[in-house]
Amino acid sequence: MTDSSTSTTYAAREHARAQEAASTALDRPWVPASAFPGVPGELADEHMVWAETVRGGGYTHKVLAPGTVVELTDLDGDACAQIALAWAGRPWERLCVADTVKVQWSAYLGEGGLLLSDQGRALASLALDESGRHDTFCGAATAAQNRERYGDGSPWSTTPAARELLKLAAAKHALTARDLPPVVSLFKGVKADEEGRLHWTGGAGAGKRVRLRAEAPLLLLLANTPHPLDPRDEYTATSLRVLAWKDRPTAPGDPLWTSTPEIRRALSNTAEFLGAAV
Repeated sequence: MTDSSTSTTYAAREHARAQEAASTALDRPWVPASAFPGVPGELADEHMVWAETVRGGGYTHKVLAPGTVVELTDLDGDACAQIALAWAGRPWERLCVADTVKVQWSAYLGEGGLLLSDQGRALASLALDESGRHDTFCGAATAAQNRERYGDGSPWSTTPAARELLKLAAAKHALTARDLPPVVSLFKGVKADEEGRLHWTGGAGAGKRVRLRAEAPLLLLLANTPHPLDPRDEYTATSLRVLAWKDRPTAPGDPLWTSTPEIRRALSNTAEFLGAAV
């Protein structure tokens, strides 16, 4: 029997403690978040609420208060953050990609845009976009797709599918696959040509950041896996850094509020609902 055996209670305890000692930012959230290396100096310790690095093929999830800013950084240039959103505590109200595209008259996400629910409310806004490479067309890869491409798509394999990982994240909040909406992908882009054919445009390079602001109580589910249209034969996904801190939702005096009639209406719908719920 080796020292790493978990066949006894004592050995299992030693193994668990060894795993904790060996863990890094690549495989666990930092608690407290303010202890994460590289936290921006202008953020006071009490403002940080989340700090984690999600490896390629990994997933994470978090419930966020309104106003929380989530900064995602593509550390090495090959992250692909596939995100699903829902109103925390109201999982039936969730991200509607079709309405996000239709209401804002654009299929291409960018800074100053919103992620909308099917109730016409803003779940989140894009407060910063250094990438410009995102996708609202293709959704999350399934186990069957990954099995065909890589030989396996199960969540415990070396080539997990995004949808399988998002199902695990949803289960942490008592949700099932039926509760998962279509996702948007950040840091890997797709363009449609005049005939409606989709073309993968890849990423924008290492170090690019995207900031999402929670405009409502938000459940965020995230899988960092290859985009469904990634043409490379190898399963390619590199680390994604996640930092989040307390702030405030977009308010009537902010420039975004009146940037377009559609955005004003969606933010007003959210604010009105939150005010009525107090």
